[in-house]
Amino acid sequence: MPLNRAPEGGRGTTVVLILVIVGVTVLDAVDIGPELHQSAFLGIAPLYAALRCSLRRTILVAAVYLLCLTYVDTFTTVDWAPVSRITAVFGACLAAAFSVMLCRVRLQREALHARTSLVADTVQRAMLRELPLRAGPVEAYGFYVSAQEGARVGGDIYEAVDTPHGLRLMIGDVQGKGMPAIGAGLEVLAAFREAAHYHDALETVADRMEQALARYNTRSAEQGTDERFVTALLMEVRDGGAGPPRGRVLSCGHIPYYLIRDGAVYERRDGEGGLPLGLGTLGGEPRRGVPVRPEPGDRIVLCTDGVTEARGPDGTFYPLGERLAGWTRLAPPELARTLRADLEGFTGGDLKDDATVLVVGRRAEPAQLSIARAAAA
Repeated sequence: MPLNRAPEGGRGTTVVLILVIVGVTVLDAVDIGPELHQSAFLGIAPLYAALRCSLRRTILVAAVYLLCLTYVDTFTTVDWAPVSRITAVFGACLAAAFSVMLCRVRLQREALHARTSLVADTVQRAMLRELPLRAGPVEAYGFYVSAQEGARVGGDIYEAVDTPHGLRLMIGDVQGKGMPAIGAGLEVLAAFREAAHYHDALETVADRMEQALARYNTRSAEQGTDERFVTALLMEVRDGGAGPPRGRVLSCGHIPYYLIRDGAVYERRDGEGGLPLGLGTLGGEPRRGVPVRPEPGDRIVLCTDGVTEARGPDGTFYPLGERLAGWTRLAPPELARTLRADLEGFTGGDLKDDATVLVVGRRAEPAQLSIARAAAA
């Protein structure tokens, strides 16, 4: 960011500060006497400008301050000795110079922060694709809110890919929240993106994700950092050929998802029972997916426990199922926007954990979009 670029509102701040300096100087010039002058407190003006204005405007305020204080200390302090006048003017020079230096340092730090934020934002965008996701005939709308202030991503992960084995979708929640959970989430996400294309069985995809997390935990243990586990829900939909499409769901300790079908909402626990990724060796049986029968008008809502465990001011949990029951007629984009606004209103914008929602539905055909626009008009 250029050093002479003014923050929003910098021009008005500059004008107000200059008017205050000139006004106080006029009062001191009219009220000549040995008493303490009001202008002695004007040193705050260039300092405030240094925190709010551009470099050029800070220099302008500092110059006006220095000229006014020099006038007051030279012509209105009739009882001051020459040494006192020189000392007062020198102090005003120091205050003006310090203000300019402070403004320059602030702007340099802001420019550095902007560049760092740009790099971090680019890296985070590369880790998680922007919503909505599109894979084959399916669209996934939703939102992602990180509990870490200023972070785009945290401990939640999601992905949808169109593979030779059908459409595959995943949502996951890393133990912990915010920045410390990113490493484990990235390992699991990368493993899913790779394995989803090359392995026919959804169970094998989950095994590859487990192995990637195990390697990450081994490195973490060697470095003295915490090991982590990840809950995940995997789905796939395959073309049924002449028949209806075939689906499969596998849960690795993840919370249930919601199915919206024919105006009703169903909480689905398909594939429950599997341990979270990273804890698979503790179970005696391998994870097993279960078949499901998707229908053309189905919409599914996937989320992490940052949503279902969000609390209102009275301590109650967010009633996701009840809320969805009132929004069954909304299209996925509208449903995602409505859900986010309602969740923020319910919690007062104070989410304690990373929160992710995916609203998944079949992409509307052009003819369907035309009918929907005509109905809306």
